[in-house]
Amino acid sequence: MKVLDLQCALGHSFEGWFGSQADYDSQRERGLVTCPVCNDSEITKMLSAPRLNLGHGTAPVVPQGQGGGQEAGAATAVKVPETRSEYEASAPPAAQSEMAQPSLQQIQAAMMNMVRHVMANTEDVGSQFAEEARKIHYGESEERSIRGQATRAETEALIDEGIDVMALPVPENLKGPLQ
Repeated sequence: MKVLDLQCALGHSFEGWFGSQADYDSQRERGLVTCPVCNDSEITKMLSAPRLNLGHGTAPVVPQGQGGGQEAGAATAVKVPETRSEYEASAPPAAQSEMAQPSLQQIQAAMMNMVRHVMANTEDVGSQFAEEARKIHYGESEERSIRGQATRAETEALIDEGIDVMALPVPENLKGPLQ
């Protein structure tokens, strides 16, 4: 399995899993590799370093006589953090505050999770959104969570009537049936 760091033309970074480099190349040429955020098919492969597992979390023992100023025969084993949470807990306070800032990838993932949640927990009323929102607001229809499309004028009219609405950009690849 080949895991690649990919990026679309708009700068959204994401990960792609492929059976081989040839699989990636073939799928990309056919336009099957698209950005999960904006559905862009102009994808580039980013440089990434392979993950190397060099042991079970301890530094190598220094042979006798090569201790670099230590007593002869003394060796030091250093615990190397194995998980992100261990690493963050062992980092100095200044580094911990930097780690608390969400990365672009974390923000994108949170946005995608939010959109998926809305898609899974609302009824799609399509172009009847403004009409259905009014019916719900005025008690003519059962109260429920809905989503759909409205023109700018319809949206402004709903807001003027005191009906809370919010625009939500939904990537093309999430507009179909959820899997």
